[in-house]
Amino acid sequence: MIKEGSIVKAKAGRDKDGLFVVVRLEGRYAYIADGRRRKVEKPKKKKLIHLQHTNNNAQSYKTNAEIKKIIRVLGGL
Repeated sequence: MIKEGSIVKAKAGRDKDGLFVVVRLEGRYAYIADGRRRKVEKPKKKKLIHLQHTNNNAQSYKTNAEIKKIIRVLGGL
């Protein structure tokens, strides 16, 4: 189940196979950020069906640096 703070993998689009943190959920959409191209201040809006849930969660993801670090540890950057 995808929720705020979940680490997800994009299954479609330009961001395919990239790891992201879900910043916000809104209906059938998730707003995702990776701290590099997709910043917390301007996250990417993506349909939930285009995201694959991983078994990881980000405990703190307030800044872009924290998100980059989390994704780097998981092997996404």
